[in-house]
Amino acid sequence: MKAANKIKALAFFWMMLVPAQAALAADATGSVYSVKGWILQIVNFVIFITVIVWLTKKPLAKYLKARTEGIAKSVEEARKARETAEKALREVEERLRLKDAELEEILRTAKKSGEAEREALVQEAERMSRKIAEHADAYLSFELKNAKDAIRKEAAELAVGLAEKKLSEKMTPGEQKKLLDEAISHLEAKS
Repeated sequence: MKAANKIKALAFFWMMLVPAQAALAADATGSVYSVKGWILQIVNFVIFITVIVWLTKKPLAKYLKARTEGIAKSVEEARKARETAEKALREVEERLRLKDAELEEILRTAKKSGEAEREALVQEAERMSRKIAEHADAYLSFELKNAKDAIRKEAAELAVGLAEKKLSEKMTPGEQKKLLDEAISHLEAKS
């Protein structure tokens, strides 16, 4: 704030000084554009610039130094941020590379597991197929035996029936009595 007050005071002083110098520099004709007037204006301008430089030298130097330090600090922070970002990028790339390798390993393991599971399922299906075929063979054998037994029984019943029919047609009651007596005597002889 001191520099601003000094500049205001200098500007006020300058506004008062210039008209006074112009009046002193004016010659008898009233023209301010004489050599004496020019010299006074140049001296006045040099004094003004010298005073402004003298008043603003320290604040301007402080401002420029602070600005330079701020820029240097910003550059350093940007460099550190860049290094941090590059490090983070390298870490992310490494993690991605590891994830890619991990995914490949998972896929390889899953493929192996799938193939093993498929092979196990094929073997189990073959085993079950053999077992079903064995059961089917045993069932067919059992059913075939039952069918044969049923056919034999039916054939025997038919044969007995036919034999009875033929015998009853051919045998007379006298022959039946004679056969019955022979069977009884044969049984008594055995006992």
